[in-house]
Amino acid sequence: MRRLVFVTQRVDPEDPVLGATVPKLRALAERADEVVVLAQAAAPANGLPDNVEVRTFGAGGRLGRGVRFERELARALPADAVVAHMIPLYVLLSAPLVRPRRIPLLLWFTHWKRSRMLEAAALAATRIVSVDRRSFPIDSAKVRPIGHGIDVSEFPCVEAEPGPTLRLLVLGRYSPAKGIPTILRAVEEARAEGLQVDVELHGTASNDLERAHRLELEALGFPLGDAVPRSELPQLFSRSDALVNNMEAGAPDKVVYEAAASCLAVLASNPVFDELFDGYELGFDRDDPASLVERLRWVAGLGAAERRELGRTLRERVVSRHSVDTWADGIIEAATR
Repeated sequence: MRRLVFVTQRVDPEDPVLGATVPKLRALAERADEVVVLAQAAAPANGLPDNVEVRTFGAGGRLGRGVRFERELARALPADAVVAHMIPLYVLLSAPLVRPRRIPLLLWFTHWKRSRMLEAAALAATRIVSVDRRSFPIDSAKVRPIGHGIDVSEFPCVEAEPGPTLRLLVLGRYSPAKGIPTILRAVEEARAEGLQVDVELHGTASNDLERAHRLELEALGFPLGDAVPRSELPQLFSRSDALVNNMEAGAPDKVVYEAAASCLAVLASNPVFDELFDGYELGFDRDDPASLVERLRWVAGLGAAERRELGRTLRERVVSRHSVDTWADGIIEAATR
C-alpha cells in the first residue's frame, strides 16, 4: 500500500487509554509506503518511524476542530485507504471527501454502545473492522473481525510462584459499564468464606459520570489507584495472580488481551472472550458475585505448573489471533478487498 490515512484522537505512547494505538501505527507503517496520521493531539515524542507523518487538528471548539480536520484530510488525499479509529464522527466528516473518490473508508470500532451517529457511520463506511462480530453493536455485512491488535513485545511472560494470598488486578476507567462493584462484592464474599484475596485497582475518571462512580466505589472501602502509564503495566502484571474484568458485554477490553499476553490468568464476564478462554474455567456471570467467587477459588487452587500452562496457552492465543501484526494485516486486507 502506498499511502494510508489514519484518524485518531491522540498519539501518545504513554496515554493509559490510547497508548496502544502507537504500536498499531508502527505495524501499519511496515505495510505502507507512507502513513499520514490525523490526530486531535499528539505527544512530541511518539516513537513512530520516518514514514509516518502526524498532523494535528486540535482547536478550542468543536467547529474549529471540524474545519481543521477537513483541511488536513484534504491535504492528505489522495490515499489508498482512510481508517477512522473508534470515533464514528471521523467517518461522517471524512465521507464527503473520501467516498466520491472511491477511496476505501474503514471504521475500527469495538464497543457495546449503539448510537445514531454510529448507525450513520456504519452506512457511510466502506467496511467496518472490529475484534469480533459481537464487538460491533450493529448487525452489518460490512463487519470484519480482525482481533484486537496487541503488541506482545511490550508484555513479557510473567510466571510468579503462587503465594498464600490471591492477588487480583482491576484496570480501566471508573465507569459503571466496567461492573467493578460486582468484583468488589465477590472479593468480600470470598474473604468471608476464608479465601485470602487482595485486589488492586487502577483507572481513570475523565468525565462527570466516571468521577461520580469513583466516589461510589470509594464508599465501598477499597483503595482506588489512578491510571498508570502503559510502560508500567508489565510491573503491575508481575505482582498479580489474575486480572479480573467485568466490562459490559460486547466490548472486549484490550487489557484482557494484554494481561493474557503476559501469561497472566484472566477472569472475565464478557462472552466475546470465549475463544480466548476455550477449555478453561475463566468466565463468570456478569451480575453474579457468587459466580466470580467460584472462579477465584478455581484460580487459587491451581498449582505453579498449572498456572504456567494456562498462562502460556493464553499468550499463544493472543500471538496467533490478536497480535498487532495480525491486526495490521486485517486492516490492509479490509482496505484492499
